[in-house]
Amino acid sequence: MEAVLKELETALGHAFASHELLVRALTHRSLSNERAATEQTSENEKKEPAGSGSNERLEFLGDAVLGLVVAEALFAAHPEWQEGELTRVRAQLVSRQHMAEVATAIGLGSHLRLSRGEDRSGLRNKSTVLSNTMEAVMAALFLDGGLEPVRAFARRWVMGEAAEQLAEELKSGAALGNYKSALQEYLQAERSGTPVYRVKSESGPDHHKRFLVEVRLKSDEDEPGKPLARGTGSTKKHAEQDAAQRALERLTAAAAKGGNPATATEAEEKSSAQ
Repeated sequence: MEAVLKELETALGHAFASHELLVRALTHRSLSNERAATEQTSENEKKEPAGSGSNERLEFLGDAVLGLVVAEALFAAHPEWQEGELTRVRAQLVSRQHMAEVATAIGLGSHLRLSRGEDRSGLRNKSTVLSNTMEAVMAALFLDGGLEPVRAFARRWVMGEAAEQLAEELKSGAALGNYKSALQEYLQAERSGTPVYRVKSESGPDHHKRFLVEVRLKSDEDEPGKPLARGTGSTKKHAEQDAAQRALERLTAAAAKGGNPATATEAEEKSSAQ
């Protein structure tokens, strides 16, 4: 058992003082349930380290610890980001999808402790199980060695190229592919108002529709709001994203030039309507 754990410790970059913690972090509830239903365990199972209970409590702690460490790293690395930008990138980095990718990269699946039935069913490679177990392992790292081993692991595996790529996407205005969220966050940061989307027209047959959507800047004093941009798309959602992208590009360009983006709407309206 200890020899197998050492392989994982090498990948984690931490030698555990308490192997019980790591064993618990790797133990899926299917195994603990299987053992609870078994009246007699084998001699080999009796010799395993203690801490063979489910890792679900550790998942809870690991999620919080990982979120803290990633938030701390982003806060230090990007003093120019506002709360919305920090929140979106952190959410991507600690997402189930990304943590499952991290788990796969370090070979965590081969170390999972599952019931025989679930092991045969392929649960070992399921992304949800991998991401949950990765969170449990983060909790074990924290409980065994404090925040520093978690920080070191996060810098190498959770952040790294993924964080750099997300930062580049954010810098380009893509807001990780969601221009509507990016526009809303930008306007909130500037305390300018709220974006409101309206369908201006529909054209084409049902199987090939085209929507023209206008996004306006709505504030308490300004009804119905100043037009920011228009966008088109085969669905309302696509047209809204297109309008938001155009508005965001205009706003950021105007801000870079020191101008007032709210006064530059007519040209954009004309060009997007064509």
